[in-house]
Order: sequence, then structure tokens, then C-alpha cells
Amino acid sequence: MIELEQARHRLEELGMWQAAQLLEAIIEAASRSQNTYLSFLNELLEAELQERQRRNVEVRMKLSHLPYRRTLSEFDFSFQPGIDERLIRELAGLTFIGRHENVLFLGPPGVGKTHLAVAIAMEAIGQGLPVYFVSLTQLINDLRKAYEENRLDKRMRVYLRPRLLIVDEVGYLPLDPLAANLFFQLVCARYEKGSMILTSNKSIGEWDELMGDPVLATAVLDRLLHHCHVINIRGNSYRLKDKLKTGIYSTQGTKVGQFF
Repeated sequence: MIELEQARHRLEELGMWQAAQLLEAIIEAASRSQNTYLSFLNELLEAELQERQRRNVEVRMKLSHLPYRRTLSEFDFSFQPGIDERLIRELAGLTFIGRHENVLFLGPPGVGKTHLAVAIAMEAIGQGLPVYFVSLTQLINDLRKAYEENRLDKRMRVYLRPRLLIVDEVGYLPLDPLAANLFFQLVCARYEKGSMILTSNKSIGEWDELMGDPVLATAVLDRLLHHCHVINIRGNSYRLKDKLKTGIYSTQGTKVGQFF
């Protein structure tokens, strides 16, 4: 038992906390199955590695500021049959990030745009890629404050550093000239250097109104769309899914499903 405690203590000194905690159990299992010394060592190291990977993922999750956790397995593609499921799963393979491409989810509220963005982000986090999530309103408020305090360049780096930046809810509020210019600067700075996923309730043709300046809107879209996967979601709202099933809510006479 003294040797066991010494071994556990040395593992702790090396920062191998999971291996230290599981040491005795793995020794007993190896003894019963008559594993080789090498098999025992590999099992101990694998347990430590898995725990470190889990902790790293948790840290990256917190740093990403994702609003919640959603996976592709939780997305009901049958409720949104207009979505190309194969394309979404290809995007979840993350090769678009390596190519510095963008993804633009367009559609009315509630159709699953943010869910899909978060699901792809979680795949990226699981692969060790830095991710940051922010709504457009939060982004503009943050950059505006930095601009007023003469520290815009420093603050902008927060949004340039991640391999994947998600900007949610583009279009819910129109942008004033300063806000539009700040957004333009961010898009320019990330152009062909880092990927973005954007969700918007506005069609591309409505971005002139959103930006308040047709010339600036064209410049933003030119950079965003140059290497971009545009996904239009025309289905019904998930938030009304249960009501639609029971007949409490009807889409008749609405523009749901007629976004473009």
C-alpha cells in the first residue's frame, strides 16, 4: 500500500489527477485480467488523456460564450425538409473553416438557424478550434464602447482571434452609420483569414435597409459571400411546432414559409 500511495502521489505531482484517482482500480482490473505492463500503462494514460480532453472542451465551451448546447442529432430535419441535410453534415466536418469560408443561415425567426450554428460550433470546439459566439447587438455595443474609449483595435482582436466567429441575429435592428461601419471593419478584417457563421432574418436583398447605406451593404456582402455557403430556411417555427400539431396555430394567411 505504501508503494501505491507513493505512485499516486507522484502522479498528482505530475498533474495527472485522473490517473491518480483511477490508479488502484486500474491496477486491480489489470491483475484480474492478467494484462501486460504495457497494457496497464496504456489504460492509465488513456484515462488521463480522456479527462484532459474533456476539461479542455469544457474550457473552450465557456470561452465560446455559446448561449446553449445543441447538436445536429437534436435537430429535426424532418420538420425542415427544405434544408439540405447532407450539406449541413458536410459543414459539421469543418473543412470550410480550414478554407476560411463563411456560412450564412437565412430565414424567419424560430426555424433553427441558431441551433444549426451552435451545433457546428460544438463540433469545432470538440476538435480543439477556438470559437466565439455573439449576437450582432452585443457585438456592436461592445465595439462602439471600445471606439468611444479609443481602444477599438485592441477590442477588435477579441473577434479576430477565433477560428470561427458566430454572429447571431443579424437584421433584428437596423444599424446606424457608426454601427454599420464597425461591422464592415470586422468583416473586412476577417475576410479570407477566419470563418464566420451568421444568422439573419433578412434576405440578402434587404441588407441595404439593414446597413442604412447601399454602398456599404454591397461592400459587406461582397466579402461575406465571396466564399460562403448560403442556406435559406423557409420552414415553420420550432417554437410553434407543438401548436401546429394540435391545430391551435395555423400558418394560413401568414408569410411563414414564404421568406424569400
